[in-house]
Amino acid sequence: MTRPVEVEIFGQRYTVKGEGDAAYIKKLAAYVDEQMQRVSKGMKNSTPAKLAVLAAFNIAHEFFQAEARLREEEADIEHRAASLLASIEQQLSGARHR
Repeated sequence: MTRPVEVEIFGQRYTVKGEGDAAYIKKLAAYVDEQMQRVSKGMKNSTPAKLAVLAAFNIAHEFFQAEARLREEEADIEHRAASLLASIEQQLSGARHR
């Protein structure tokens, strides 16, 4: 069920309609607000729209970094699994020949 959730981002109130839990939507809004607040500290004379774009850019950067870490971890897991499988096969092969 879609329910409206009131959130505040960078001093502006928004009504967000979504299927997600209200607490989750508020958590997302708080994160976006935090990013905009952080970007605004370095830019005294910037518009909210420009700050929103820069915050979105930072969030996208974090997302791409997280994806890259996930791919690296998946590759590491696959490598370890293949190594373990090879070790097991080697042990089984040695046991068969005894």
